[in-house]
Amino acid sequence: MSEPIRFYFRGTTHEVSGHSNTRTVLQHLREDLHCTGTKEGCAEGDCGACTVVVGELRGDHLELNTVNSCIQFLPTLDGKALFTVEDLKQSDGCLHPVQQAMVECHGSQCGFCTPGFVMSLWNLYLHNDDGNTAPSTRQVDDALSGNLCRCTGYRPIIEAAHRMGELPTVHFDRTQVADALRELQRQQPLSISYAGQTFHAPRTIEQLAALRAELPKARILAGSTDVGLWVTKQMHDLGDIIYLGQVEALKSITEENGWLEIGAGVTLENAYAAASRHYPKELSEMWQRFASLPVRNAGTLGGNVANGSPIGDSMPWLIALGTHIVLRSVAGERSMPLEDFYLAYQKSALQADEFVQAVRIPLPRSNVAFRVYKLSKRFDQDISAVCASFAFELVDGQVRDARIAYGGMAATPKRAAQAEAALNGKAWSEANVRAAIALLAQDYAPLSDMRASSAYRMKTAQNLLYRYWLETRADAPVPASSLRAFAVATAETA
Repeated sequence: MSEPIRFYFRGTTHEVSGHSNTRTVLQHLREDLHCTGTKEGCAEGDCGACTVVVGELRGDHLELNTVNSCIQFLPTLDGKALFTVEDLKQSDGCLHPVQQAMVECHGSQCGFCTPGFVMSLWNLYLHNDDGNTAPSTRQVDDALSGNLCRCTGYRPIIEAAHRMGELPTVHFDRTQVADALRELQRQQPLSISYAGQTFHAPRTIEQLAALRAELPKARILAGSTDVGLWVTKQMHDLGDIIYLGQVEALKSITEENGWLEIGAGVTLENAYAAASRHYPKELSEMWQRFASLPVRNAGTLGGNVANGSPIGDSMPWLIALGTHIVLRSVAGERSMPLEDFYLAYQKSALQADEFVQAVRIPLPRSNVAFRVYKLSKRFDQDISAVCASFAFELVDGQVRDARIAYGGMAATPKRAAQAEAALNGKAWSEANVRAAIALLAQDYAPLSDMRASSAYRMKTAQNLLYRYWLETRADAPVPASSLRAFAVATAETA
């Protein structure tokens, strides 16, 4: 018999049973609990109308993050806490400072998107010492990156983000929630069956490996930022599910022997934070521009890598750096260069009984010039037309090891083998760079689609290699602030 799902909700333990394993958190809120403050806008994690805050234990620490409830499956809430816009009302009936600031700054028009904005701002409020610390412009931009407004402009909402900290402080009792969550933690794996299909939530890597061997056709689920759309948009039947979110060993981040190892269960937000500490100038902008904060809070780097989308933004820079992927089965671990993992469109070297355990990223090395560039129609929360990354070992004006990787240019994230060969062992000069640029047309045959034409992709891919040369040439390298539109705009308005 299946156990009920248990999570903290409205100050008490909430138990749920008898629902499909792919019922979303949003559906449960609106249709079962009649909590209609949370809205459905897109059902794909893009608009933010469905934003809620989920709390979970990280050791003894309570971690609170915004997520898109429209693509999160209900069983993934087990052992966690759920907060919606209805939770912000104060015991005396007054508005929370976030809500009051939205009213004072006229941050709502039709109101449909407002609850999502409020939850994103509430999470920012909590992350800034319960409103005692004024958020920076960057923090506000990041917090609201997953929320779209179709009626009014963003200026009054941004003003509300700054105004909320000026109002009387309302503290959030983290201790109470953390204590409640400790009581909800399971010692054994969770198994929920519905209509002949089972949702499995193992707690150890060994349990996960055994389940994968037993159920090679089961769908592995991490953050559901992609898989969720298979249900909400494509109406897929997922069958049996193996959920990685309760395997704590997959959430580890370690450094050893020149490698940064990031477990497959580490969220994109935490993974990019860890990588950016070692490559701050190179990755900080990509971190900010990768999807939205709620997507980064739910999705995992391991899931992004396992998916292997040709337009995924993580793979080009991981490949350029020489990242290895670690695969696991009951037989043990095996690793390989990430570039060898992708065989063809939507086909990888992952065996039926394997799962992604971690990625190992080389730590910074002397003489290696690393860059990553993203081209898209919007600054944030947009899929790349072209994503390019370069990591060259440059010694005494010579190219020792050229690594070039692009996304959006082929059926898989792919290195530019011929362009690399034209540069290796040669002087790092404009003439040699232009020769390599010409060879990119032999390395890639990009498609035309809604994001860009093949001609645009090829021209911009070539221009990005030239830009890399401008930034890294020995004679008068051009600073990034002179080449990046966002950096220029920031400098002009500072």
